[in-house]
Amino acid sequence: CRQIAGLPRHLGQHSGGMVIAKTRLDEVVPLEPASMPGRVVVQWDKDDCADLGIIKVDLLGLGMMAVLEQAVPLVRAHEGVTVDLAQLPEGDPGVYKLLQEADTVGVFQVESRAQMSTLPRMRPTRFYDIVVEVAIIRPGPIVGQMVNPYLERRAGRQPPTVPHPSLWPVLERTLGVPLFQEQLMRIAMVAASFTGGEADELRRAMGSKRSMDRMKRIEERLRAGMTANGIATAAQDEIVQGISSFALYGFPESHAASFALLVYASAYLKVHHPQAFYAAMLNCWPMGFYSPATLVKDAQRRGVRVKPIDVARSDWLCTLEREGPEEELRLRLGLRYVRGLREEMAKKLVAERAVRPFASIADLSARVPLRREELATLAEIGALASLPVRPGSSSGTRRAALWQCEAALRRPPGLFAQLEPLDEPESGSKDQRGDAEARRFNFFLKSKPPRLRVSALICETTIASPLPEMSGRERTAADLRGTGMTVGPHPVSLERERLRRLGVRSAAELPRMRNGQRVRAGGLCIVRQRPGTAKGFVFLSLEDETGISNIVIDPPTFERNRRPVLCSALLVVEGRLERYDGVTSVKGDRFWSLEDALTLPSRDFR
Repeated sequence: CRQIAGLPRHLGQHSGGMVIAKTRLDEVVPLEPASMPGRVVVQWDKDDCADLGIIKVDLLGLGMMAVLEQAVPLVRAHEGVTVDLAQLPEGDPGVYKLLQEADTVGVFQVESRAQMSTLPRMRPTRFYDIVVEVAIIRPGPIVGQMVNPYLERRAGRQPPTVPHPSLWPVLERTLGVPLFQEQLMRIAMVAASFTGGEADELRRAMGSKRSMDRMKRIEERLRAGMTANGIATAAQDEIVQGISSFALYGFPESHAASFALLVYASAYLKVHHPQAFYAAMLNCWPMGFYSPATLVKDAQRRGVRVKPIDVARSDWLCTLEREGPEEELRLRLGLRYVRGLREEMAKKLVAERAVRPFASIADLSARVPLRREELATLAEIGALASLPVRPGSSSGTRRAALWQCEAALRRPPGLFAQLEPLDEPESGSKDQRGDAEARRFNFFLKSKPPRLRVSALICETTIASPLPEMSGRERTAADLRGTGMTVGPHPVSLERERLRRLGVRSAAELPRMRNGQRVRAGGLCIVRQRPGTAKGFVFLSLEDETGISNIVIDPPTFERNRRPVLCSALLVVEGRLERYDGVTSVKGDRFWSLEDALTLPSRDFR
């Protein structure tokens, strides 16, 4: 047991790690086929490869890179502006205002709840502040208790200090708080007289999953070197604690700077070209912290007009459009967000529309082989409402579209039976729909104009829909069922009157409340977190029509309220409001789902 303790328990393959050699790789290192076809892996451990001087490069894939790749051409095509990511203006006031206000939904790396809680305290004003922001919300600095000291020193409430005067040149840029791997390497070289090779060994130990054991071995050499340089035991303990914390997760300064560039670029696009930014974000989803529904509502709060899915206008991806040169640029949702709609059918719909606009719902049904449930979903979410009920008539409503969809799929077989033989598919040709109802419409696709007119006459003899139109609530519910989002009113706004009677404050009202006051907050629970570094605390993000509220729950309270906290989509929270350095949160102690809260009498807060 002692011999195998600490050995790897399984083989792992780095998804983006590449080993590079001047000649054939199998002349340098033994290879073996990976489980994935066409892939080959090196048989040696990555650290052994590094010890032998073999070059290894890790290729990091980031969703935000795809967002930038899509957004820049959209800006050029629809706004006539060329955005050069390598030449973005420095110190843009809008970017830093957005970061200081933590209005960072969708912005790379700084959109998490922890980052949003830190940004108003950090108040970044220059690029290096973003570098620090990226690096400081990490397990290493958090476990090493470095986050709060840095923020207190930055706010001027605490003087910058270092464990030993010789370390001030190393830690001056970060106010005496070690945040980066490069700093830790330099500390070892200055305080313990490590060589460059020994400092690099320390760096590799910090990045290894088995680094704690290696760190213990290195600690003895660290302490011996610091003792030789006359550093006191208390200072040694502080230095070792800082270095050991990075064994969990240390961040290279160069890595943080690269990430900060993406933070700045994504924030710049959100501030100055929001339509293109949100379109690219929605097209590249899943990525980031938030659902498409939250991205859409965040876009609307920033003044972006988001148009619903429409079979007469939408492509597979989200697009930008304007009706005239002076018209406002708008974001049109794409067909990819219609639940249950097959991609090949959506693309066929777009291709058919390019050939000839759809004359009616029956025309769409005849030309595009959609399943019954696909057509019904399109009707229910309003994507067919712009199509005429009959050629030449005005467009209908959602319920009228649903009625006509059923009519299009339920034509009297006797009438069609007389017409079907005229356009029988050739022997052996593949049927495009594959069911009895679908075959009745295949002749529309190949029929000659006279026959098409006769067919259309029979097909379009429809009865007006007797169904009542959907209410606002029903439309919102249909949008959420069919797409997971809505461009109409926020679901919480539909309950705002009842929430007000319960004394529930909106997210925009909470920052104006008195610190320490008991309040009630409520909204859709869009994020639940229980970080391993938070000592059991649970954090919630509640979204309403005005923004996002932060809720903090201590471990005992969470255990008493697990059911409403974990099971309620729309949650009402009561607790004490806490505000510090511009960050507002509610420390919750009572929780209800909206349905339960509505049965409670309203009461005055004490």
